[in-house]
Parts: sequence; structure tokens; C-alpha cells
Amino acid sequence: MTIKAIIFDFGQTLVDSADGFRSAEKTAKENIFSTLFSPGDDDQWQIFLAAYRQIRKRFHEESSFSRYAIWQAVYDRFNYRADHEKLVQMEIEYWEIVKSRTTPFPETISVLEKLADRFQLGVITNTQGQKTFDTHRIALFPGIEKFFKVILVAGESGLPAKPDPRPFILCLAKMNIKPCEAIYVGDDFQKDVLGAGSVGMTPIWLKHFIVKRSWPDPENNTGFRIITDLNELLEIDENRP
Repeated sequence: MTIKAIIFDFGQTLVDSADGFRSAEKTAKENIFSTLFSPGDDDQWQIFLAAYRQIRKRFHEESSFSRYAIWQAVYDRFNYRADHEKLVQMEIEYWEIVKSRTTPFPETISVLEKLADRFQLGVITNTQGQKTFDTHRIALFPGIEKFFKVILVAGESGLPAKPDPRPFILCLAKMNIKPCEAIYVGDDFQKDVLGAGSVGMTPIWLKHFIVKRSWPDPENNTGFRIITDLNELLEIDENRP
């Protein structure tokens, strides 16, 4: 088997956005709570948090990531008529916080430079609910974006989100390769490892040592490889992953 392409997830695979999302979520929750309740009411805060998390989980399970829609549903839960302009501004500020606190992993660009000499490179990333379609945070990083032949944003414009097999199949078709000729690298076990594996690609699970996170412990540890640094991809033999 000859490996012709390496395809990547984006967030928490090529760039670290964890602090950005944590900070943006914290700011949004505090803003909404201050509209609904008096500051310092711990009992109401716990009730609010439980409702917020439940609503966000429901939207995400439906592959709906619009922050505007999630926040509107939270306001609805507490019988409050949300102001459209305020929600729009909150969404803009949310993504500004994420953007300001997103950085490439230290080895990302050097690894991509070396891999691009040996393989076709692609990206399949799920939308994070940005307001504007056909754009993605990867466009904010031209030094990364330039290495990729194909970039697919799943979960919008009629393309289902990962782990649905269709984004993987479409990417393979655009790159004109077979599943067995591609490696897929991602940080999410369900969306990336299982999603890529379901179409016959070779999955690599990136559990980056920089990322502080509670990783799942799957019962079946076969069919994929685990790495903790993108530099490990440089060891890939084109004839044997």
C-alpha cells in the first residue's frame, strides 16, 4: 500500500484554540446571565449553567453550532426576549476572542513544509458555527492554508459534519485517491478516528502533549495509531503507515 496523502483536522490538530474557546464561552455565559439574573446569585447561576450546557449539548448533537441560535434558545428557556443586535454583537466578540487566543502548535508549519514535499495534503474540519459561510478560521492562517490542496468545511453548505462518511469520501474524490492511500490525523476520537476509519482511511489520533484534556479511553485500541506530537508524522513511510 502506498500512502499518497495526509489529511488533517484543523482545531486542536494544527492549531491550539482551547484557551480561546474557554474564554469566549465564559464571556458569553456571564453576559447572558447578567441579563437574566442579579450578579452573585449562586443558586440561579447553577440553574443557569445546567440549562446552558443542556441546550448547547442538544444543538451540538444535531450538528448545529451557531452560537446565535444556542444563545437565543437559552434566553427562550428563561422566557426572555433576546435582542437581535446584542446577539449579533456577542457572536462577533466571541469569534474575536477565539481568534486572538488561537495559535499554531509550535511544530505545525515545519512539519507541513516537510510533508508537502512527499504527500498531497488536505483538511477536513467541522464548522464551528461562524456567521459567514464558506469561510473558516484556517483562512486566518495563510502560512498554514497554503500547504493544502483541498480544504473542506463539513457541517455547512449541505455537507454533513464529521463523523458522517460523506466529507471523507468527497475529500478523497477531490484528491483523486483511494481510502487506503490516505492517512487522516485528528484529535477527536469519535469524529476523526472513527469517521476516517469508517471509509477505509488510516486514522492517526493526535493526543497532543500540550493540550490539557480528559481523553476518552476506547475499549477497542486497534485500527489506529496514537501520536502526541505532529513531528511523529515525519516518520511515516510512504509504503507503510
